[in-house]
Amino acid sequence: MNAPPRPEPTDPRDRPARLTVGVVGAGRVGPALAASLALAGHRPVAVSGVSEASVRRAALMLPDVPVVTPAEVLSRSELVLLTVPDDALPGLVEGLVETGSVRPGQLLVHTSGRYGTKVLDPALRAGALPLALHPAMTFTGTPVDVQRLAGCAFGVTAPEELRLAAEALVIEMGGEPEWIREESRPLYHAALALGANHLVTLVAESMELLREAGVEAPDRMLGPLLGAALDNALRSGDAALTGPVARGDAGTVAAHVSELRKHAPQTVAGYLAMARATADRALAHGLLKPELAEDLLGVLADGAEGGPR
Repeated sequence: MNAPPRPEPTDPRDRPARLTVGVVGAGRVGPALAASLALAGHRPVAVSGVSEASVRRAALMLPDVPVVTPAEVLSRSELVLLTVPDDALPGLVEGLVETGSVRPGQLLVHTSGRYGTKVLDPALRAGALPLALHPAMTFTGTPVDVQRLAGCAFGVTAPEELRLAAEALVIEMGGEPEWIREESRPLYHAALALGANHLVTLVAESMELLREAGVEAPDRMLGPLLGAALDNALRSGDAALTGPVARGDAGTVAAHVSELRKHAPQTVAGYLAMARATADRALAHGLLKPELAEDLLGVLADGAEGGPR
């Protein structure tokens, strides 16, 4: 009697590694992506980092993976993650090519939102396979980042012949690929920065003002409100606009500007800019009545000039 078929191993450590993975730039992103690839059966073999924080982060996220030079990372790896700041990426690619570190057939992946694959053209001419995989996620540099990649959208740009490889890598990291044209990468990245990076600034300023107003736990006060506002905005877009600007309450907005000028003058310009943008969108979508908009826009103009004339 034949023995039953042997079940497939479920622990990634029990599967043969498919690609050796290296990380150039042990910031918050690279180690998390490498750790997620390890869970999918790939094998991180080298990481580069300069600062003490980078070295500590690599040790936390990729234990037992040696910290070496960028050139050594490339020499050991079939798949290389280039996870450096946007402005440093073109110079890094050119330097790696000039030193002969890039090998034909090597998968070279950068995680910049700004760039597509054109920034990797020097490596492409050296025979590398270029991919741009940008996770639309904020990172902490801790193991929680690996969990957050589940369901995370990745902005993907790749040559047509590498499309399946790009999709496979994103899916293995738990993400969902979203294809972005090369020429649309800067706009795509600007949209994410506008929504996510500026949100952090707005929330931090809001918490500071609440503390100034005497609220002991501004995070607890804001949490349910911001959660509901975000959910409504994602579901309904501009129809979710509420508050004094969308209602045309010019007197309330004037009081806001006056108080901000007294207690937090550094926030006035941002408040006015967002109020003007909100008024424009509320008007365009019929939420702000035109007869109320004139007084409101007058208040915003006066606020920008330092107060009523």
